[in-house]
Amino acid sequence: MASPRDIANRIPITVGLMLATLMNSLDSTIANVALPHMQGSFSAAGDQMTWVLTSYIVATALMTPLTGWLSSRVGARNVFLVSIVGFTITSMLCGSASSLAEIVVFRVLQGLCGAALMPLSQSVMLDLYPPHMVGQVMAIWGAGTLLGPIFGPLLGGWLTDNFSWRWVFYINLPVGILAFAAVWVFMSPDKGRKGRPFDFLGYGALVVFIVGLQLALDRGPDQDWFSSPEIWAETICAAIGLYVFLIQIVTARHPFFDRALAFDRNFVMGNIFGIVLGVLLFATMALQPPLMQGLMGYSVFGAGLVMMPRGIGSFVSMLVVGRMVGKFDTRLLLAIGLFMCSAALLQMSHFDLSMTTMPFVTSGLIQGFGMGFMFVPMTALCFATLDPKLRPDGTSVFALVRSLGQSVGISVMEALFVRQSAVAHGDMAAAVQPGNPVQGGMGAGLEGLNGEITRQAAMVGYVDVFRLMFFGSLMIIPLVLFLRPPKSAAPTELAMD
Repeated sequence: MASPRDIANRIPITVGLMLATLMNSLDSTIANVALPHMQGSFSAAGDQMTWVLTSYIVATALMTPLTGWLSSRVGARNVFLVSIVGFTITSMLCGSASSLAEIVVFRVLQGLCGAALMPLSQSVMLDLYPPHMVGQVMAIWGAGTLLGPIFGPLLGGWLTDNFSWRWVFYINLPVGILAFAAVWVFMSPDKGRKGRPFDFLGYGALVVFIVGLQLALDRGPDQDWFSSPEIWAETICAAIGLYVFLIQIVTARHPFFDRALAFDRNFVMGNIFGIVLGVLLFATMALQPPLMQGLMGYSVFGAGLVMMPRGIGSFVSMLVVGRMVGKFDTRLLLAIGLFMCSAALLQMSHFDLSMTTMPFVTSGLIQGFGMGFMFVPMTALCFATLDPKLRPDGTSVFALVRSLGQSVGISVMEALFVRQSAVAHGDMAAAVQPGNPVQGGMGAGLEGLNGEITRQAAMVGYVDVFRLMFFGSLMIIPLVLFLRPPKSAAPTELAMD
């Protein structure tokens, strides 16, 4: 629990925590709009550039589970300070990378260093504030975790257009310095304690599962999925890793994660919604920049500017819903958020190449409102019934699951986009008849016709993916009924010392 000194300094501590959280979440998407410029610098293929995004997310997912164990052994403050320093240094290395291999390696290191920032900041903030302020506190924390990836494309576009893509990483230097100073000065040192023994087998199995799954999803489109022995090998490794990890959780004397987490229904359901949030937000954020830049002719900054209403909607809705938690049924707020996200995806499933900017703006604004209404109630419900002693593990699992949702969502939706685009291109090309008197006189114009077919097929692919996401968001809404509302009459378990 928080010390009296930390409670007295909770505002500057919160500022430091949120700066670090914002810096970490920003880097999950700030590089999205700069990928075409990086691709030119490194002379890399488009599918290879996906590794710049997924390598960071996967590295974060691998390191996040260690957060609870490390903070219990060496202290939360120490882990936080080391993470800030490591994240800032590796950001500078990413900005100075001279090849694709270098930036992928540096992004992996960046993800490993920054993995502890989100779960630790959430755990510390839950300890700093009393139970009746949980809704408002999680709204503040949610602003850092959601607004970073939402405003990332705008900031990344502005930096890339006016300076260089390298500045999307250099921008972390001043933020990292301020965050380090705030935590160093205002947060009390905490000594580690002897925790449970480290479950090497459980963690190793988890790593095998995550790496195998991500490799299979990333490499699948290029290797024609299960016609390739490589994809079979990666899938089998992932399945074995998951099996061993679950067996360890159930049977080990000291499992990697406390098995009591699995018996808290709200925590389990909250993590399911966390996966949905990761897929809905991050897959959308990964798909829209290439759609706008590659098909619609938007500049890097223009694409980021058009996506900004999503951030505005999230910011406003978080301010509103943070005050509504505790006054209204939290499950109702979550359901409203899901309905709004579904409505936005429905509108996105009707995009076309002749549309104006307005559909991007309105769908983004609606989705932003929905994300805010989803995130704060989801987080509050997830930890409403969880024993405070399980928070370090709980916040680590919560962050891990969302990271997996992000990486899997991006990979799966990108793969579906490629597949649907190829199918649409084949159907459209089959309708082109060289012997047709209208088409036959085109000659060299057929090359231009093929380019237009490719463009139209790509839009069909995007629309099909958005439609699938719409149906997925609708299907998850009934799960809200399985959540239990927080018990306002039992705040003593969560009360601070």
